[in-house]
Amino acid sequence: MKTEVELKEMVKEKYAQIAMQDKETNMSSCCGSGTCSTEVYNIMSEDYSSLAGYTPNADLGLGCGLPTEFALMKEGDTVIDLGSGAGNDCFVARKFVGESGKVIGIDFTPEMIERARNNAETLGFNNVEFRQGDIEQMPVAANRADVVVSNCVLNLVPNKKNVINDILRVLKPGGHFSISDVVLKGELPLSLKDTAEMYAGCVSGAIQKTAYLQFIEEAGFVNIKVQKEKEIIIPTDILETYLSPAQMEEYRNMEIGIFSVTVYAEKPAACCTPGGNCC
Repeated sequence: MKTEVELKEMVKEKYAQIAMQDKETNMSSCCGSGTCSTEVYNIMSEDYSSLAGYTPNADLGLGCGLPTEFALMKEGDTVIDLGSGAGNDCFVARKFVGESGKVIGIDFTPEMIERARNNAETLGFNNVEFRQGDIEQMPVAANRADVVVSNCVLNLVPNKKNVINDILRVLKPGGHFSISDVVLKGELPLSLKDTAEMYAGCVSGAIQKTAYLQFIEEAGFVNIKVQKEKEIIIPTDILETYLSPAQMEEYRNMEIGIFSVTVYAEKPAACCTPGGNCC
């Protein structure tokens, strides 16, 4: 079993490689993790092309939802995007918040930060910035953001509770988040859980949907709701890379579901936590 530090370094290394891949490669694999499928195209990601602000050069096909579509952003908002990649969700968010708003992208991987900054410079956006950092301890002051968005990133973080708690910290009282992520119903086979490629591919790092929602509630968020849910089917030719024929048969007979969910929640206006700590 890898430690949290080892998992983070593995993700950083893998996503440095993914930053150099094209969108087609990433979309035919699990979050760009490396093993591509010939069976289907677009395993997880959704089509951004109809959203205002969409920038093709910033779309690496790594998402599993459209959180910016559901995030209720408005003119003048400050938005933080967790795991901002090449900047796609940040540039969509900028269209909502306008020139008077601010968008901050945070990513763990230097190569992604460089690519996103180059995209922002090419577009001439001076109210979109990208900061390298760990989303468990964001390089952002408390009570800074009106909205937090993220697309298929929390499942890559070993300590998801820390991320959710830090989202609460950086949001203004009354602020909210809309986050797309991968969750499970039922337990993955150990041979998938222990595979680095499947962890970097947003699958084996996913947790149970009930636990995911419980973490959000325990952190102190209110008005929690699932805005969208869809099942993710991992193609046979990817599964066969990690499972023997016997394990494949067992997997097919297991009561397990892998889902993309987009979850909304609000920080209480009085910013009180379950332990009674208030601003």
